[in-house]
Order: sequence, then structure tokens, then C-alpha cells
Amino acid sequence: MPETTPPSLRRATLPVEGLPPGWALRVPDERDVHRLAWLRCAVTDRSVPGATPDVRTVLLEITGVASWTRRQAVVVDPVGMVRGWSAVHDRAAGRVLAHVTVEPDLDEQLGAGTEDAVARALLGWVEDAARAVAHLRRLGSTQIDTGSYAGDERQAGWLRGAGFRPTRTWLQMSRPVDPEGDHPATLPAPREGVRVRRVRLHTNGLPLAEDIQIIHEMLEESFADHFNSYRESFPEFVQRLQEDPGHRWDSWWLAEVRGGAGEAAGDNAGGGGWLAGGALVGTVLAPDRDGVLGSYVDYIGVHRRARGRGVAKALLHTAIGNAALQDRNRVGLEVDDDSPTGADALYRSLGWETAYRTCSWHRDVEV
Repeated sequence: MPETTPPSLRRATLPVEGLPPGWALRVPDERDVHRLAWLRCAVTDRSVPGATPDVRTVLLEITGVASWTRRQAVVVDPVGMVRGWSAVHDRAAGRVLAHVTVEPDLDEQLGAGTEDAVARALLGWVEDAARAVAHLRRLGSTQIDTGSYAGDERQAGWLRGAGFRPTRTWLQMSRPVDPEGDHPATLPAPREGVRVRRVRLHTNGLPLAEDIQIIHEMLEESFADHFNSYRESFPEFVQRLQEDPGHRWDSWWLAEVRGGAGEAAGDNAGGGGWLAGGALVGTVLAPDRDGVLGSYVDYIGVHRRARGRGVAKALLHTAIGNAALQDRNRVGLEVDDDSPTGADALYRSLGWETAYRTCSWHRDVEV
């Protein structure tokens, strides 16, 4: 019988081995978005109770601008139900980020070994996709960076079995926002010789190139001595951060310090002896179970020449005050559990507490 399904509605399967009879691997599309949002939430809720489905983020990853730098696959059972999801994100030259999400309790529903079979299929696909991305970049190898929630032995076992090694633990910290106590007028002012400003915007809402280029430079220099640091080009940096559904240009901040004699003229970011000293890139967190938005500190970095002058505190107070003005109820951030600068102590001193922990897993593959 001839094929009657319109080409736009056909779902081509991908080659894979090891799945149960009748199961398949295919590319996801917009019809899968709600199911995938539920799937991600179900896995998260096992380690971080209270998770809510984030349909908007998944939609951007599957069909929006965030899909352009991602290769994705889903595992479906014989009746077409999505049971697992994986993606490989081409983040920068020599680095891909990956996730593997398998529906909880599949073994109880469909028999022992089902979860392992789905995970192995998705991890095998991740390896192939990472090699393909590296090949397109004309690289001989690439690092695959993926993660798990601390204590999730199910995910950890799959990653070990696929050749990944645990490399780092990260503290996922959160701070409540008090609309009155955290109002900018009540928070400490920056120290003498330090000031914080938003990136300058054109009348159409887009930022001035100079400011976002300086922020990129500040962050690259600030993190040069941190774990697994690598150079991310300016176009990669800007494209990636704009893919976040919470991206807002008015959440990008630049700290400046008053420089001394002998500073290179090219380092002068603001005129009058003011030099770029640090930066904070923020985003908006999706609503929690009460429907309230939050703020998130994606990146905060202080240049070496400005350390010890209270720049990080000034940037953080700015983010907290802005969250209060926007009626947001929390500010989240991530920090290395073994940070060389002891950043977690600073965050705790300003009211942040660890909500949960995550782990990084790495594997290097040859093309």
C-alpha cells in the first residue's frame, strides 16, 4: 500500500541496536514537547522534589533557536510513547554538552532491564552524535560533558558503563528575596572606587557591542584558572546565552573599578579612569509551583586586577536588588564545590544555601 502520510508528519527512525522488539529511536518534533517536559520534570523530581514541567524551555530546545546547536533523539515504545530523550549540544570547539533522560520506573511498568536498554541506546547515540559534531568542526577529538544529580545511582551506573568518569561536584544554591529588605535602597552600596551598571542598550533593546564584548573578555579572563576551563569564542558565547528562554539583556551587568596610573589605555571601559573589573550575566527562572518567577546568576567573574575590592559583592547585591524590584522570590546560582576562590563561602555569607548537588561526568572521544 502506498505511503499516504504527508512528508511533514513522517517520523523517520534512526539506526540503533539493543532496544526491545518494536522500540525505535527517532528525532523529536513539536508534537513531543509536552511529553518531554513531563519526562524531564519526572526525573528531576526524584532528586529535587517540587520540580515543575518547563514547556517553554523544551519548546525552544526542540524547535526554537536552541535547536540549531543541538542534535536530539528520543526512544519510543511500540505504541509510539516517548520513554527516553537525549541531546548533544555543540557548545564550543572541542566541547559538547549532553543529557540522557530515561523515564523513571520503566522496569516496574514494562519489565526488568527496560531502563538499561533505553539508556544504553541513548548513550550510544550520544557518542555517535558527538563524533559527528567534532567532524563538522574538523577536530580529531572532543570532550563529552554530561551530568547527574548527586546520589542518583541509576544515572551514575549508566554513565560509568558508557566510559564516563566523574570529575566534579557542583553546589546548586538558592537565596530567597525579601521585597523590602532586598530593595536596592536598603542593600549595601559598592565600595569606594567600584561601580556597577547595566549593559547599555540601543533604542531597539539590543546591547552595544562594546559592552557585551567587554563582558565576554571579563568572564574569559576570570575563569581562565578554573576547572576544565577552555576558550569560548565571542560568537559562541553570545549565541549560546541567547538560546536560554530566560535571557534578558537588562540582566547583564558590568562592574568597573577606578584604575591607577600605568593602566593600558585600551583597558579603559568607562572613561575617567574607570576600568572594567568584572561582570554578571543573569537570566529569569521559570515560575515555581506558586507561579512566581526567580532570577539566576549564570555567570559572575572578577578580573584579577579588581579582586579584593568587593566587586563580586557589588555585582551580587545588584542582582538581588533587581530581583526584588521585579517581584521575583529567589536568586539561584551554581558554584564549584571545590572552587579555588572559595566562592561558596561568599555566597553563604550573603544568604545563599545549597538546595542540592549535581555531578559532572566527562568522556573524551576520537573522531
